[in-house]
Amino acid sequence: MVHVEIIREAERINGFSCRGHAGFADKGKDIVCAAVSILVINTVNSIEALLPEEGKKMEVVSEDEKGIIECRFLSEPSKDAELLLNSMYLGLKTIEKEYGGKFLKITEI
Repeated sequence: MVHVEIIREAERINGFSCRGHAGFADKGKDIVCAAVSILVINTVNSIEALLPEEGKKMEVVSEDEKGIIECRFLSEPSKDAELLLNSMYLGLKTIEKEYGGKFLKITEI
C-alpha cells in the first residue's frame, strides 16, 4: 500500500511524504503506483522548473527502491506552489476514491 501524508500548516499544504508500493499489480504493471508516482514527481518537478524561487525553498528526499519521496517547504509556499500542491492532492484523492483504501491511504497532519 502507498501511504501519503499531507503536511498542513494553517490550512495550507506545506509538504508531503509518500511511502511504499501499491501492490495493485506486478512491478512494472501497477497502474496505481504509477499514477501516484506521476502525480507526486510531476508536482516536485513542476515547482522546481516553473517556480525556481519556490524550488529553492523545498527540501526533497527520495529513495526510489523503497518507494519514498518526501517534500517539505522550509518557508510558506507561494500561492502558485500551493495551487500545484492542491492539484496533486486532488489527483491523489481521486485515485484513493477510485481504488479504495486497499492500495492508497492519504492522511493529513
